[in-house]
Amino acid sequence: MQITRYMDSDIKEVISLFYETVHAINARDYSSAQLDAWASKDDQLHKEQLWTESLRNNISYVAHINGTMVGFVDMSHSGYLDRLYVHKDFQRQGVASSLVNMVEFEANKLALTRLSTDASITAKPFFLNRGYQIMQTQNVERNGVTLVNFKMMKQLT
Repeated sequence: MQITRYMDSDIKEVISLFYETVHAINARDYSSAQLDAWASKDDQLHKEQLWTESLRNNISYVAHINGTMVGFVDMSHSGYLDRLYVHKDFQRQGVASSLVNMVEFEANKLALTRLSTDASITAKPFFLNRGYQIMQTQNVERNGVTLVNFKMMKQLT
């Protein structure tokens, strides 16, 4: 696996991986309406514009295996882990752990004392296993549809 800094040229693959992952992996925990509200085909161009700026400003990495993008992560400079997605065909192969290790390493270099994230039902066990604690359950509205996620935090040593 090769992990590199995000570049603007990665955006189309990032958006595609995001859409495919949400609709394939998160389908076990969310309804079709929730998945469509979370990741819609209709707003991909808009998302490209928004995400390009945000991924550029955040600490962002992409992972590739044999030339295929298999995951991406980004974290704000204040320690908010914004996005972590792994390709639907590369789940449970250490991709997410490797990506989170990268941003946790960066967080330590920035002398951050804690990280936070808003984890989906699907991602919650991964973050619990990495030492994150649930701070609260949240009901988030997207396009008129309510989704449950979890505000989680990890103290850094």
